[in-house]
Amino acid sequence: SSGINAEYGEGILFKDIMPMFRDHVLVHDTCLELVKQIGDLGQGKPKAIVGIEARGFLIGPIMAQQLNVPFVAVRKKGKLPRQCYSVKYEKEYGFDEFDIQVDALKEGETVVIVDDLLATGGTLEAAKKLVDMCKATVMAHCVVFELEFLEGRQRLKDTPVVSLVKY
Repeated sequence: SSGINAEYGEGILFKDIMPMFRDHVLVHDTCLELVKQIGDLGQGKPKAIVGIEARGFLIGPIMAQQLNVPFVAVRKKGKLPRQCYSVKYEKEYGFDEFDIQVDALKEGETVVIVDDLLATGGTLEAAKKLVDMCKATVMAHCVVFELEFLEGRQRLKDTPVVSLVKY
């Protein structure tokens, strides 16, 4: 689809989810399909949706509403108030650091982590580490796009991955 590909620095191809948001029906149906595929895993309903800044914030709250569960934010370091767990991780084009509030999840809760894209798996792996620090359990990762040639699933091999569009 037009507008999906963009350059993000030398040698990096960026899959852009933003054109999807021009069509409210497409956004609604995309989130419903992700929710359906979570259900198809046969693990029951998650207790929360964990969205990764920033594009996970666009689809995560919609999915949380559709599931009637809370939304929990994973943000870049220093953006959340109160005490946080923090993790540093390597991305495709450098390093970054994420935070989650220490009281954001309850011990034993099952959650789904949501982002727009699975590339190398570093971002989702970092978010999973934060959920683990909260003593909650990741039942699945959900993304709209997956760049299969980067083999990001290998980093997430212990957790199911739901992706709608594979490149």
